[in-house]
Amino acid sequence: MSELELQLQGFRLTTAQILYHMPDNPALLQEYVWQDLDLAPKFPELTQFLQFWTNELDGKLHSVYVAKKELITPADAKFFDVEFTLQ
Repeated sequence: MSELELQLQGFRLTTAQILYHMPDNPALLQEYVWQDLDLAPKFPELTQFLQFWTNELDGKLHSVYVAKKELITPADAKFFDVEFTLQ
């Protein structure tokens, strides 16, 4: 399915800031930024990625911050009191 079709079905650009403990030094935190089209509020793509992270990678998750943004939105109407004509 194309990205446009996904957006028309309700998918939104989702960004997750993932903080995790360094495998060789757990006292240090490292940041990873994940971004993809996902479906709010359950975020199945992000959930699948975090499940992969938990099962396959060594860095233990500390926290995940999620933000979403609609890319396709209705046009904003703007009204002006003045109209200029150039000839």
